[in-house]
Amino acid sequence: MLFLLNSILCKAQYAFSGYINPEDSKSPVYLSLVEDYRKMSGAYSEQILTKTLADSTGYFQFTGDQLANQNRIYRIHIDKCSDSSNEVNHFNGDCSDSEAFLFIAKNTDTLSLPFSFGKQIFCAVESNNPGASAFLKIDSLKQDMKFAYGEFRSEANRKLNNKKWFRTLQEFGQNLEEPLAELYIYNYLSNRSSDLHSYYVQDLKTNTYYDALLDRLVSQYPNASYTKQYKGELESDRYMLGFNDGGKLNSYTYWLFGLLLLSLGLNVWLIYYQLKKQKNRSIALKSNLSKQETIVLEQLLLDKSNKEIAETLFLSVSTIKSHTNNIYKKLNVQSREEAKSLFIN
Repeated sequence: MLFLLNSILCKAQYAFSGYINPEDSKSPVYLSLVEDYRKMSGAYSEQILTKTLADSTGYFQFTGDQLANQNRIYRIHIDKCSDSSNEVNHFNGDCSDSEAFLFIAKNTDTLSLPFSFGKQIFCAVESNNPGASAFLKIDSLKQDMKFAYGEFRSEANRKLNNKKWFRTLQEFGQNLEEPLAELYIYNYLSNRSSDLHSYYVQDLKTNTYYDALLDRLVSQYPNASYTKQYKGELESDRYMLGFNDGGKLNSYTYWLFGLLLLSLGLNVWLIYYQLKKQKNRSIALKSNLSKQETIVLEQLLLDKSNKEIAETLFLSVSTIKSHTNNIYKKLNVQSREEAKSLFIN
């Protein structure tokens, strides 16, 4: 009994709970694992781990022991899609009035989402994992950034804010000491549909931050899907920059062109070598023939018949046949086709 009790107490379990508005208690609440950081916004059916219903007070809870033992990105969201929307695959994105909360957790964590001021949901978090509130902090900083951009809507102000907020967000994420939170920022800054993407492309050329982030991910999450995805995207973006940077080529492109030139030069040399070798062989073979036999051989190689050769050289057909037989013996061949194969390639 003591052994059984001890095993139950030592078993790792998570407990995620919170409150939603009581009037939404009939709407399902979902717990999802986000393995693709490009899908942190919206809801996707393949990410969902489990679902539950809140009680009459709006309280819900998820418990279990099936989560990863390392930090991962999770989402709790309440689906308030209408019955008509439920007939289609609405999990490709949130309904307009759905609520969601992104957080970082592992299998042993506890997390609570109490009502905040004015009974707002998913605006406050209490957890034993310091990374759980990272996304909330980043969202708050992003609101300050949007205000700074909107203060003066000029090109000069936009360029100035691009530089300032790229550094601010990157440094803020680094100070959180949680690479998964930095991926949340990276996803925002590098999103191709964002106005900031053009600045990200320029920043990627010179800023060492991106390689440092990769090192941190490899160190803390070597086998996580996020690390592999980030590494692949970084290599892809840099590869594309090599072809779209006003003619400036990266080191991989130089290597590629170098190999192509080397291959071309080697092929030219091989062709020249084979032609020279064939020419030398032809000269050596013809050196065994008499002058008259050499002339007859050249006519044979032009596919002329014995009669045509006799008319061309003003000789009899029997003389041509005699020369032809001597040519075959000296070349060690049995037919005209074999003789031609020695000289024509």
